[in-house]
Amino acid sequence: MSLAQEDLDQIRRLIREEVDARLSSGLVRYDLELRERIVRVEEELRHQRELMDQGFQLMDKRIEALREEMNERFEQVDKRFEQVDKRFEQVDKRFEQMDLRFERLTGRIDRFMRWSFALTLTVGGLIVAAIKYLP
Repeated sequence: MSLAQEDLDQIRRLIREEVDARLSSGLVRYDLELRERIVRVEEELRHQRELMDQGFQLMDKRIEALREEMNERFEQVDKRFEQVDKRFEQVDKRFEQMDLRFERLTGRIDRFMRWSFALTLTVGGLIVAAIKYLP
């Protein structure tokens, strides 16, 4: 019992159609699952992007707050330096006053020493003269 060529061709065609039908239905199911997964992944990526944008915005706000805080601190430091400069000016004025006092004191001591030396010489001369001329 052998089959004719037409019968073999018809069997091949039927098998091919059945295989194609099963493969295509399986591929459609698989394709739908892939599309669903792709949609879920895209939604998750969009959500991640939104979260990252929020994080970047929060970081920008924090950096701006830090900049403002640093600017305030620098202003405070500048004010302190100005106060220190004023104090140094006051100290310089006090040193100038002390220099004037020391110069005056030095002048007075110089005059005192001259007068003392002159008085000592005069008294010594008078004593020597008195001893020499007195009997």
